[in-house]
Amino acid sequence: MMDIFKSIIVWLIGICFVVVTFPLTLMVWLLALPFDRERTIIHLFMMYQSLFLSFLIPIWTIHIEGREKAIKGTTYVIISNHQSLLDILLINCLRYKFKWISKIENFNVPVIGWYLKMAKYITVDRGNEESKLEMLGKSYNCLKKGISIMIFPEGTRSLNNEIGFFKRGAFQMALEANVPILPVLIDGTGGILPKHGLIFGSGHQIRIKVLDPINPATFGTDNPENLARQLSLLMTSRLNELRAQISPR
Repeated sequence: MMDIFKSIIVWLIGICFVVVTFPLTLMVWLLALPFDRERTIIHLFMMYQSLFLSFLIPIWTIHIEGREKAIKGTTYVIISNHQSLLDILLINCLRYKFKWISKIENFNVPVIGWYLKMAKYITVDRGNEESKLEMLGKSYNCLKKGISIMIFPEGTRSLNNEIGFFKRGAFQMALEANVPILPVLIDGTGGILPKHGLIFGSGHQIRIKVLDPINPATFGTDNPENLARQLSLLMTSRLNELRAQISPR
């Protein structure tokens, strides 16, 4: 019962925050529209909104480590494991300059879809091969312009909070554009708001850890499937290490 009450409060905070800030976001977007072709300003504005909202909600503690490992001025394919809807909010708290790749269904959600369109994020229809090719093309163009790409290579949220199979798309981008990969670990969000859940747990710590960038010269392969497997194994190992650091002795 207490979790249900807390969940109602959290959802109300989130809804009220969006209702209050959306008109301001729309105004910023309109003012920047004539000269901000890549929507960098609205993206950064949304990053700071996410940061404020994440610290406004009192049911979790957030620890961010390694944010400085992303070198300013360097373009990355940023990848992260995916446990919960909250991951999007919390990855935004890193305040990196990037374009999200999001499934097409999210663009049809009221308000959320409007935000995604205002920031000119990249859409993909996961069941459509033509859409996937278009997504890869748009992502490649962004990388060549110096704009990083952010993607969940699992493609969907984990059911057990473990790292699942990595699809090839993110790694194909990194190989074709010859840019480094920036792995980001996130843990704790699945326990707070699991896949298909609406009830928030409480008393959880969320940990976000940016790992060392991996440069193209050290990939050791030009096969995206092989690279995907390498990164999946690396991130699984590092996630286990992260959990071991906070496990009771």
